[in-house]
Amino acid sequence: MSRPAHSVDVLIRRLDPDLPLPQYAHPGDAGLDLVTTIDAEVLPGERVLLPTGIAIALPDGYAAFVHPRSGLAVKYGVSLVNAPGTIDAAYRGEISVSLINLDPRDTVILKRGDRIAQLVIQPVALAVLHEVDALPGSDRGENGFGSSGR
Repeated sequence: MSRPAHSVDVLIRRLDPDLPLPQYAHPGDAGLDLVTTIDAEVLPGERVLLPTGIAIALPDGYAAFVHPRSGLAVKYGVSLVNAPGTIDAAYRGEISVSLINLDPRDTVILKRGDRIAQLVIQPVALAVLHEVDALPGSDRGENGFGSSGR
């Protein structure tokens, strides 16, 4: 298989040898599937922090973002508390996922090895800030929330 031109080398450490490494479910997918290493019952409105059994080393200029899985969101009302979660290039610890059950009635049961989130790796620019007394004008100006209509 040829290597895509837009790929990046990421070092990964498997902390749980019995679980698979993250993988893309389909060709062209943006997110690698992350799994939980533990069973969990998530009550309505409850938050849990689930370990994934992996740690990564990203090259400088990259970050990884933990996104919710759309299937869990639609079927069970599961999302991430801090969506997306940010994994900085210098972080070397285990990636954990902060899930929340937004369903008002039903408990969500997760089993070891269940896919719980997606990991998207992206280049990131580091900002060089320049303090000014006034910002240049734009067509939008300071119009914010709801300013573009429905």
